[in-house]
Amino acid sequence: MRFSASFLDRASQAIRRRPTISKLIVICALSSGGVLAYADAKSDHDFETSELTRKKKLVVLGTGWAGTSFLRNLDTSQYDVQVVSPRNYFLFTPLLPSVTCGTVEPRSIVEPIRKIMHKKVGGIKFWEAECYKIDPTNKKVLCCSNIWTNMDGSGEFAVDYDYLVIALGAKPNTFNTPGVVENCHFLKEIEDTQRIRRSVMNCFERASLPELSEEDRRKNLHFVIVGGGPTGVEFAAELHDFVSEDLAKLYPTVKDLVKISVIEAGDHILTMFDKRITEFAEEKFQRDGIDVKTNFRVVKVSDKAITMTSASSREISVPYGMVVWSTGIGTRPVILDFMKQVGQADRRVLATDEWLRVPNCDGVYALGDCATISQRKVMEDISAIFRVADKDDSGTLTVKEIKDVLDDICERYPQVELYLKSKQMKDFIDLFKDANSNAVKESKELNIEEFKKALADVDSRVKMLPATAQVAAQQGNYLAKCFNKMKICEENPEGPLRMRGSGRHRFHPFRYRHFGQFAPLGGEQTAAQLPGDWVSIGHSSQWLWYSVYASKQVSWRTRFLVVSDWMRRFIHGRDSSCI
Repeated sequence: MRFSASFLDRASQAIRRRPTISKLIVICALSSGGVLAYADAKSDHDFETSELTRKKKLVVLGTGWAGTSFLRNLDTSQYDVQVVSPRNYFLFTPLLPSVTCGTVEPRSIVEPIRKIMHKKVGGIKFWEAECYKIDPTNKKVLCCSNIWTNMDGSGEFAVDYDYLVIALGAKPNTFNTPGVVENCHFLKEIEDTQRIRRSVMNCFERASLPELSEEDRRKNLHFVIVGGGPTGVEFAAELHDFVSEDLAKLYPTVKDLVKISVIEAGDHILTMFDKRITEFAEEKFQRDGIDVKTNFRVVKVSDKAITMTSASSREISVPYGMVVWSTGIGTRPVILDFMKQVGQADRRVLATDEWLRVPNCDGVYALGDCATISQRKVMEDISAIFRVADKDDSGTLTVKEIKDVLDDICERYPQVELYLKSKQMKDFIDLFKDANSNAVKESKELNIEEFKKALADVDSRVKMLPATAQVAAQQGNYLAKCFNKMKICEENPEGPLRMRGSGRHRFHPFRYRHFGQFAPLGGEQTAAQLPGDWVSIGHSSQWLWYSVYASKQVSWRTRFLVVSDWMRRFIHGRDSSCI
């Protein structure tokens, strides 16, 4: 079969005129054989549809509590998810003090992040690298891999994003104290626990060497913990148990020379706990022989001694064998650089709104220890709140009009509810009193000045959330739920009324729910502070601690390993090798 040249010209013109034709097959039969020509033309509509169906690229920085909680709860089928982190595992940080003394093994509290991602639908890409710069203008994150180098030998690469979730955590805060980085151990990563464990055993081995003076032995066996928070106190308790229950049997000649000191700059240790717990902890440490030095500030750490000062004494230098620095957290350099770009250079930590969004950054969210929620003040929006409540534009508010927007006010400004509880008020209307301090009547009308006066002290109840694993995990879970229903809430917002705009916010703002906190104090005794001002101290709380921490593991594998480590310790004691 042979086609004329004029026919082929007409066919090609038809293709150009009709781009909606998706496929056209022209068979040209030549005398010597055949040629098959295949043309595939797509319409502009097809390209538009492809662009609309493209998954948004979601980049997650970090695999800590916040990042892992976000990934575990995210519907990954809706997004093109990419994760960047310098460590390829999730670390159960509350059990780090237990790892330092061999109560729990290191691998028992880590879960490979790829194993967590493998269970998700849609596939997640993971890059083991460290983000060193965030570019919000071009929507890129610049990363550097420590395990691979590209053609130029730098190992650097860039990742584009539509949405960015920053969950990089924090670094130990040294307060720029000289000698801390060079001579102290931190307790933040799994590598820190292994170094501390080796250091403890090396101190005992050095103290057992022959021809060593008693003074040198005491120096080698002096363990100093700087910081009287939960991590420092728990490590001091674990170390005391390790020495008294295990090492005392193995090193009988030097067991009486061991000294453990806790240095705290404040008046008491565990200041974030109930006063009853603080007092019990200090009394128990005194009975156990742990020296608690309060109101002391460390000013320098050398390779041989730690120098501190207090209001009642001059500088004193104390020799030591090992120092663990646990004085809180600081902001990572990449976050500090990012804060300068977004106009937060004067802050100590990255600020977000109540929806975990970074202000003035399109599609950027931050959660966990690297950020803090900057709660909106009522008095900043008082005029807007009054205008929203005053639906009839009368210039005054009735009690009924206030009640109509009460739920939105309390949801948008949680300090209002906290203030009512602190003043033991049963109702929001109790804020509004007449001249005789009597509650106003339903028909009473309030002008804006009376409204301002009633809410003047509400913002005093604004609180910063603590940098804990519990907060980070809840933030990750919350943000994942927001991303899962992003499309639905675009059309049907579920949040409170916008006080400075029209309509409603897309989502309910983040609300932290405190489920309690534990402080293991050694000797199978733990202090527990649970919601409702319920405090429990003793052996029963220790078993509650065991059950809660086992249940909070991210997999059945780690749950089994942690429980088996506890059982092994009960039966065989702790391992004293330097491995």
